[in-house]
Amino acid sequence: MNPVQEGVNASYVALPGDVGAWPTLLDFFCTKFPQVSREMWMQRFANGDIAYTSSSREGAPGLSAEHQPTMAQPNDAPRPHVKLKYFRRVENEAPIPFAERIVYQDENMLVADKPHFLPVVPSGRFVQETLLARLQRKTGIDTLVPAHRIDRDTAGLVLFVVEPSLRAAYQGLFRTRSVAKVYEAIAPYAAALASPYVHRARLVNSTEHFMQVASVFGEPNSETHIEVVERVGEFARYRLMPLTGKRHQLRVHMASLGAPILNDPIYPRLKPQQIDGDERCFSRPLQLLAHTLSFVDPVTASPHRFVSERKLDFSFFTNS
Repeated sequence: MNPVQEGVNASYVALPGDVGAWPTLLDFFCTKFPQVSREMWMQRFANGDIAYTSSSREGAPGLSAEHQPTMAQPNDAPRPHVKLKYFRRVENEAPIPFAERIVYQDENMLVADKPHFLPVVPSGRFVQETLLARLQRKTGIDTLVPAHRIDRDTAGLVLFVVEPSLRAAYQGLFRTRSVAKVYEAIAPYAAALASPYVHRARLVNSTEHFMQVASVFGEPNSETHIEVVERVGEFARYRLMPLTGKRHQLRVHMASLGAPILNDPIYPRLKPQQIDGDERCFSRPLQLLAHTLSFVDPVTASPHRFVSERKLDFSFFTNS
């Protein structure tokens, strides 16, 4: 089984030590992933989408290791600790009608300009409609992995690693804060932010909803530099430069400062009806853009500076 299929990497699952609860592998998968119908699992087995890993192929009596079956069958008896790989599928996955663009590509890395609403990697109900899957299909490079991630709601630049042996080097740029990241956002004008401002706060996962992050009292673990680029009436375009990379950092910081980013479905309060990412909210993209990435290439020592060609939308001023 190829580790990548239609731009989607294989997923892995291991059976526990006690497999007595499942007469067959089909029963195991149906119990493990109840959100997928039994009929769909049968179809995946029939398509050859489920296979034993090389370390889990021993066990069929009378066969040497090299002749052990690779593809799993629905009626195979589960064996303790066996590891299988499979491909995730989402039935009737809705298309996201916005295109990504490759900004730069060489033998080591690739930089893409992501549209709003497109997740970076497969998660939940998005598998094929993700930036990673699209790029793997477009380039034919199965080894692509993101060096970092941005929110599905956010548009802009994402760096991918092409060469597997260099993943640690490029991902390390973000871990050691060796990348200068500049975002743009449209939000209500706040007089307190009229002059360049540095905001530090402690961010933790919210206890109210898993989708949210909360700003709490305590030792700061996040820092953002904020500047007003231009003001239009009651709104402004901000330049945001995060020194740290906490989840939802810019969105939480701006909301806590009284300037929530325009069209944010999560902050300052959760709006579930706007989170689905379908045609009902495609007209209201979060006005947050990963605008610039600058760093010194850890392999070639060359300086890089990439700028998104996307623009945030000020048209709401004339339409309101």
